Amino acid sequence: MEKQNDYFVPINEVAKELDVPAYTLRYWEKQFPGAIRPVTGAGNRRYYRRETIEKLHTIKSLLYDRGMTIIGVKKILHNGTFNAEIENAKTPVNAGEKYEKISSMDVGDIDSVIKLLTQAKSFLD
Repeated sequence: MEKQNDYFVPINEVAKELDVPAYTLRYWEKQFPGAIRPVTGAGNRRYYRRETIEKLHTIKSLLYDRGMTIIGVKKILHNGTFNAEIENAKTPVNAGEKYEKISSMDVGDIDSVIKLLTQAKSFLD
């Protein structure tokens, strides 16, 4: 991005920086309303602050590089561990490693799903 010192960055420049379509950024706004709040200007054009762009980089890293789901990222935001994830997202992960690393939160989700499936199986039997 040419203008690194600008305080407000239009959505099309942020989309280029993140290498995602603008509609993806609008979707993330709806999914993470507490974390992503663009400023709207004339004609409802979206402008992002630098700190919001940092969060978008982290969200993209968590979703694309680390293989997390939208729900998993929402849990991180809800638990207040997002700042720690920002630091972790700055360190690259090898493609083979991203499937080997399972956080304790993910293990809890898997246990919940197993429990629900077991209950459904006993109900159907």
